[in-house]
Amino acid sequence: MKRGTGQILMLALFVAAIVSQGLAQENIRIGVVNSLVVLERSTEGKRIVAQLEEKNRGNQQRIAKMDDDIRQLETKLNTQRLTLTDEALMNLSSDIERKRTDRKRYAEDSFREFQELRNRLFTKLQAEVKPIIDQLGKEMGLEIVFDLNNSGTIYFDSKIELTEEVIKRYDASKAPTKK
Repeated sequence: MKRGTGQILMLALFVAAIVSQGLAQENIRIGVVNSLVVLERSTEGKRIVAQLEEKNRGNQQRIAKMDDDIRQLETKLNTQRLTLTDEALMNLSSDIERKRTDRKRYAEDSFREFQELRNRLFTKLQAEVKPIIDQLGKEMGLEIVFDLNNSGTIYFDSKIELTEEVIKRYDASKAPTKK
């Protein structure tokens, strides 16, 4: 058994033991939120997704331009190989290699920057949504709220689904206040 699978199995058994012990004493009230749906449907989540898509689109356009420049130089090298001097051939080959290196570095740097931006924006959204989930859990008398997207949940009763209420309250918290 793989280590990750073993850990999940142990966690599931632990939760089952706690739940069964708790059920013997009293009913445990549980809620479920799907963080992916909050990201996709909330106003702020849509803004974040659009910002990330725009950033990615810009990066891809720049990489495509760099690829075109490299292809043009390669075409020039291949078509003019017989007519260029040795020095001109070396210079053109050197330009191609430099552009390939620049392209590779840009792709790596832009990917890293994109990941950092995504993580920063998602962390901010999570920090803003957490108090809403906490308040909703208190109002509903819940003992625990799971994130359906990250919990490995296989089944849940839709009565404990809090996602739509979280989205509604999050959007309301981000709406401009009327004076």
